[in-house]
Formats: sequence, C-alpha cells, structure tokens
Amino acid sequence: MRIGHPIVASAIVFIGSFCTLVIELIAGRIMAPYIGVSLYTWTSIIGVTLAGISFGNYAGGWLADRMASRGVLGTLFIISGLVSLAILPLTGFIVDLNLDRSWPLMVRIVVYTGLIFFAPTFVLGMISPVVVKLSLSDLSRTGSIVGRIYAFSTVGSIAGTFATGFYLIEAMGTRQIVWTVSAILILVGLIVGQYWRGVARGATAILLVGAFTAFYQMRADFAGPCLRESSYYCIRVSTAIVEGIEVSSLVLDHLVHSYVSLDNPKFIGYGYERVYNEITEWHAAQRPRFATLSIGGGGYTFPKFVAAQYPFSENDVLEIDPAVTEAAHDFLGLPRDGRIRTHNQDARIWYIENRPVDRFDLVYGDAFNDISVPYHLTTREFDQMVKTSMRSDGILMTNIIDNYHSGDFLRAYLKTLDEVFGNVYLFGFGRAWEGSGPSTYVAVASPQPLDIANFAQFEGFMATRAKYSAVLDSSTLRQYLAQGRQIVLSDDYAPVDNLVARLFVERGF
Repeated sequence: MRIGHPIVASAIVFIGSFCTLVIELIAGRIMAPYIGVSLYTWTSIIGVTLAGISFGNYAGGWLADRMASRGVLGTLFIISGLVSLAILPLTGFIVDLNLDRSWPLMVRIVVYTGLIFFAPTFVLGMISPVVVKLSLSDLSRTGSIVGRIYAFSTVGSIAGTFATGFYLIEAMGTRQIVWTVSAILILVGLIVGQYWRGVARGATAILLVGAFTAFYQMRADFAGPCLRESSYYCIRVSTAIVEGIEVSSLVLDHLVHSYVSLDNPKFIGYGYERVYNEITEWHAAQRPRFATLSIGGGGYTFPKFVAAQYPFSENDVLEIDPAVTEAAHDFLGLPRDGRIRTHNQDARIWYIENRPVDRFDLVYGDAFNDISVPYHLTTREFDQMVKTSMRSDGILMTNIIDNYHSGDFLRAYLKTLDEVFGNVYLFGFGRAWEGSGPSTYVAVASPQPLDIANFAQFEGFMATRAKYSAVLDSSTLRQYLAQGRQIVLSDDYAPVDNLVARLFVERGF
C-alpha cells in the first residue's frame, strides 16, 4: 500500500529526521558526565551519527526494493523508538566497560559513542528510502518526489537541531527527551503501520503501549547523574571532606570545579586558589581598594573569598551559564544581594560588547575545564582584550592543568601570553614542575615586570602560615618556552583540543 498524499510522506520523513538530530544533540550531553565535552567527543558523535544514517540509507534502500509497505515502515518507526529508548540502560553499562587502555584515545571514544548511538541513527536512516518507494506512483515524477522528501528530511534535521540546542535540553533534560522521542517514534509507527486493523496488530499495539508504560514507571532507575541540566553542563552538587572540613562540591559534567564551605566564605580548598590568594595579598598590600574580574564562576569559591577577605574590593564574575550561578545561589551559599556582580555571558562576548579599558587590577582565569578548554579564551586576540581591560600594573592569573614535561598546551599558552604581555611567569602549587605527571599550574602575566624578589620577600614575612606559591626562575622558563613546538595560539590557529589530548590519556580516561 502506497503513501498517496505528499504531505503525509513529507511529515513522516520530517519526524524521522527531527528525531535523528535530537538524538545526535543530546548524545553530547549524555556523554559529558563520563568523558567530558571536547573536540574528540563531538567528532565521534557526529561521525557515528553520519555513519548510522549512511548505513541506514543503504539498508533502507535494499529493504524498500524488496518489501516496502506501510507495515514495514511502521515497524521501522517502532524499532527506532525501542532502540532509542535503549540509550538509557545502555549508557551506564557501556561507560563501565574497561576498554583496553592500549587502544588509541580516539578509538575508545568512538567505540563508546558507537555502541550507544549507532543503532538508533541506523534504523532512523532506513526510513527515508522506504518512504520514497511508497511515494512513487509515476516514474516521470521521480525527481520531484525524491527531491521533496529529502528536502523535508533536511528541514526536519534543521528543526531538530534548533529545537534541541535552543530549548529542549534546558527545558526537559536529556533523559526526558529520550522518553519523549521514543514515545513519538512508537506512536508514529503504530499510526503509519495502521496497528488498529486486525486482532494481531491490535494486540501488538496494546503490548507495546503497556510495555512502554511499565518501563516508564521505572524511569527513576535510569535517571541521569545531573541535579540540573543546562545548555552547557550537567550540574551536580555533592559533599566531600577537604582537610577535615565538610564541604559542598560543584561538579560540572565530569569534573569537580569547586569546594565550598557553607559556613566559612574564606575557605579555599584548591591549591591554585591558594596561589591566587598569595599573589592577590601581595599585590593588594598597598591597595586598600582594587577591582577584580573572575573569568568563570563555578561554585564562586574564590570570588566569595576575595569579597570576604578584602571588603573594599570590587568583584565582577563572568559565568557563561546562568544555571551554574543559580546552583551557587541555591546550594553553595552565594548571596543574592552580595557585593559580587555576576554577568551571565561568554567572556569573549562580554569583552567585545563592553570593551573595558584600564579597569581591573586583578583578573582570575578559571574557565579552563580540565581537558575541555574553551579555545577562544586562549588566543592572542583575547589576551589583548584582557590586557586592555587591566591597569598598567595589573596581574592576570590563569590556572592550567597539564604535564610540564610532555604537555604542549601549557607551553603554547605561556608563549601566547608572553607575546601579548611581554612579562610572563609560571607559578606552581609547590614546585609542581619537578613532578613527572599532570599537575595544576598558574600562568601569570602583567603589562609591567613583576618584582618576584619582592614577592618572595613578602612571602617571607608571612611566617605564621604555610606557603603555596613557587615560581619557576626566569632562565628556566625561557629555556622551557624555547623547547618543543613553537605555537602561538590565535583566532586562526588554536588546536587546543589536540594539544591537551596527551593529558586526556594521562588522566586515565
């Protein structure tokens, strides 16, 4: 039985392609808590999706030539709904597989994403060829029929992309989207396959609806790890013990971003934050009033510390995700009426729109997410914006996770800062560069040379507390920058994800 009306055929392929792109977009969010969001993650997801569609088109064409019917088309929709639903239990099972670490990193990511997302896109890819076959009644109009069907298929893909990225993920969350997509596909399959006709088909439809409903009642067992899902992150809040103190931890995707003591705003738990503090204390010794900008808010641990420790400071925070700020308000003790001014905006866009000049004494970079680094905040062009916004004796501090000996990103970032500022320093939590593995470093830059000897002397006065800062001597730093790949990051060339790939492996993924 053919599909006679062109609107019906167009609507069918629209729905199939819409759901395909919804699955592709949510794949990145589903995988983020386990493998992060990086160029490798999205490359794998896009590649797996295109492979599924391609093989599905081929298999669908073969199937269409042999047994195209409304029943077959309906069955394809039902199967696609079921394998889409299987994403929920499969995710936890697949990510727990211990793939051989000798496999290349990219291969392992492709395997993870392929095992979870290939099947739904493959079955959905089979739909369009079958619809084409069922729509052909006049061979003289083959071109117009095929063109119309694939045009509506593409429109469905576009609509699925925009709807998911701009609305659905934040409004519904990825797990609820999976349930909804599966329900839509199964329902369309029942309608297209005319499952109300005949006892056997009717019984099958009742069994499918009953099974789906029963499975839906178990949805709590397949809930994702997120407290909240935003357009940017899977947000979680947990508890931990740091130096004997119970703290709340903010986890974005797969990384702990902040340790927050709800009772003590002056608590800072990360080593790089303590380095930030020591540099701040030194720089602010002769400045009772100063202005700071934090690029990245996270749990607002350090902005809250600065506001509490230096009551005459001005504190602005650029946090791209308003949901992260809300989580900090709701769960991490960030006052809604405090002295910290938050701008929920991408840092680069904020700089372009506001063009601040000679405004900040201290700029803290805290937007680099472990192995997922926003490359547009690493480039020479962005560094120039930051420099323009700073006082002539201001200081930029940025925390970086890399391997001093084998990592390429740390060196490239320092070289980029050096080209813009002319004065760059490498601080470590202790003497981090003496270790052999990945560590956290603080890249420091200033428009004017810093008196590091005076900093060391200042630190010497603080004999009653532990010291956290160590500075790589200038000659060793110059030798370090002269070694390896000579890369200066720019808007035209910033292979940041590739530069941190080695770290991805060393961190044990």
